[in-house]
Amino acid sequence: MKDIVLYVKGMDCEEEARLVRGALDGLRGVDHYEINLVAGKVRVSYDPSLLAAGDVVAAVERTGMEAGLEKEPEEGPKVWWMEPRILTLSACAVLIAANLILEHIFGLSHAIARFIYGAAVVVGGYFPAKMGIMALRRLAPNIRTLMVAGAAGAIYLGLWEEAALLVFIYSLGDMLEAYAADRVRGAVRALMGLAPKEAQVKRDGKILTLPLDAIRVGDTIVIRPGERIALDGEVLSGSSSVDQSPITGESIPVKKGTGDEVFAGSINQRGSLEVRVTKPFEDTTLGRILHHVEEAGSRKSSYQRFGETFGRYYTPAMFLLAIGVMAGPALVFGGWREWFYRGLVVLVVSCSCGIALSIPVAVVAAVANAARHGVLIKGGAHIEAASGLKAMAFDKTGSLTMGRPVVTDIVPFGGRSKKDVLAVAASMESRSEHVLADAILAEAEKQGLTVEDVESFEIVPGMGARAVVRGRPYCIGNIAMCGAGVITEDARHSIERLEKEGKTLILLTDDGELAGLIAVRDEIRPEARKAVERLRELGITGIVMLTGDNETVASVIAGKAGIDEYMAGLLPEDKVSAVDSLKARYGNVAMVGDGVNDAPAMVASDLGIAMGAAGTDVAIETGDVVLMSDDLSRIPYVVALSRKAVRNIRENIAISLVIIAFLVPVALLGRIDLVPGLLVNEVGGLLVIMNGLRLLGWKSKE
Repeated sequence: MKDIVLYVKGMDCEEEARLVRGALDGLRGVDHYEINLVAGKVRVSYDPSLLAAGDVVAAVERTGMEAGLEKEPEEGPKVWWMEPRILTLSACAVLIAANLILEHIFGLSHAIARFIYGAAVVVGGYFPAKMGIMALRRLAPNIRTLMVAGAAGAIYLGLWEEAALLVFIYSLGDMLEAYAADRVRGAVRALMGLAPKEAQVKRDGKILTLPLDAIRVGDTIVIRPGERIALDGEVLSGSSSVDQSPITGESIPVKKGTGDEVFAGSINQRGSLEVRVTKPFEDTTLGRILHHVEEAGSRKSSYQRFGETFGRYYTPAMFLLAIGVMAGPALVFGGWREWFYRGLVVLVVSCSCGIALSIPVAVVAAVANAARHGVLIKGGAHIEAASGLKAMAFDKTGSLTMGRPVVTDIVPFGGRSKKDVLAVAASMESRSEHVLADAILAEAEKQGLTVEDVESFEIVPGMGARAVVRGRPYCIGNIAMCGAGVITEDARHSIERLEKEGKTLILLTDDGELAGLIAVRDEIRPEARKAVERLRELGITGIVMLTGDNETVASVIAGKAGIDEYMAGLLPEDKVSAVDSLKARYGNVAMVGDGVNDAPAMVASDLGIAMGAAGTDVAIETGDVVLMSDDLSRIPYVVALSRKAVRNIRENIAISLVIIAFLVPVALLGRIDLVPGLLVNEVGGLLVIMNGLRLLGWKSKE
């Protein structure tokens, strides 16, 4: 199988996407395809022995839309008025305006006027008519089919002026709807523009300028002051301040030096850096963000599914209703011309892309807004989930706290020295990936201690580890791991004192005897308390801290964060049970964690929120909502944005349904004419689309 990506021009709402589906479904050799409506592209997997890429392009172009394998042109000056659709629309407008003046002021003959109106219909309706006729041929009528039928019906009745105005108003509305869709695509393209297309690579003592796809992992790229960093990597030499706000949303530049990690899309400010590339672009933090933003439309909310289902059945139903109005009453009461015209009005005023397009526009506008603020929301379903949250569970270490614990105290027992205790502990923790292990290893390195080899290493998740060091069996971890029986009276006093200071304790035992205590402290995030208060203001009533730490430490940290309820001494599976119990009490629950140890609880929740994903690939894949920086204030922002987005979508649905509920009955009763009805319909459709676009510029009140 071979994969290609088509960029489809004119695919702006679900109606057009349905045409593309019809074209690809009938193509022998196509294995599967994915339509990305917001990005305006289609990924197709096909058998090259049965089909060529050109055949796929041709099949899509037969729908009346333009398709191509080439990527969209680079950003640059565009002559917008040279766009063919704008030229034909402008020509249509000029013909109609000139004809109205000549006919009504200068007395142009009706025969010539009809000819000019006919030319306006042909010119203005050319592009939408191609798609409308193709949809009819596939027995999937859409609003462009309605335009063709409406214009043809008006001409049949001799209403040339109405036919021309109908085509112009429809085509203008179609163009403005396409513009609205392109505004959202522009927001996505702006994110894509964060990555430069090429970088300067140091090879064999030379500096070469290469495109990103020619740069390999392990290459050294040179980043000059003011340049965007092209790929994720590790600084080999140089020091500078780097603006990471495009990725993490952090407003303050971060100092970078040898050994530090840098992210594609961030901006080098002052010094020159040499960076060893660690990932190809598609695997970089920015690449993953772009992928998830582009795919956001595929994770649909109930509102998106409603819009698609509504459009699928509503348009054919209106066709049948219009035909019924044209034929039924005329057979019974006579006056076919009046009923034909009335059915024509029903046909024209009944449908608009508004409800079908405004919902995905609102979703992607919200996703793009969040991405600009260092938050990745993976689709409409997660926006809907965030808007309905009633409770939120926070992991302690790395979420409420900084996640950078340091060793504060070492208490040896049995005649051992502090260095002996620390050396054995560091040797065991060298095999662990827990954040507390990093603190012990950092302290050992600071004191110049050597990490020794260990044997028979065995880790117990959430509790600790066992190993043989220097030929003796050691255990390191919490009390549940090492056993309460090892704690002497002296040790108990030390434990009580250190826990009251809010420190986490790690026990080290030597063949069942307490060898020492290591106290570690992790400071609470400075914005934690304010974020919790803001969540309460937003109506999140159940805020709970979950931790594997002991009761005393949990109480101290929860108090500092302003959290009244906490659950201590939890293993990873206990956190899943805790989330389930919160769902039973409150309803919709979010779990905030680091995306590694907390993954099971995040999956069990209604919304998993991953912290600090800029440096953690696992977090990007685990979370439904991903905070690229370690900023808890982004969580209330996500809740507020999601509620605004859902409110916006509900408004759009309500406005669309009200317009339909008004126009269809008045058209049935003959109380509105063709052109005014279409005008009201198009204005209503544009209103809901522009309402959705407002989310691109929405800002939190904080």
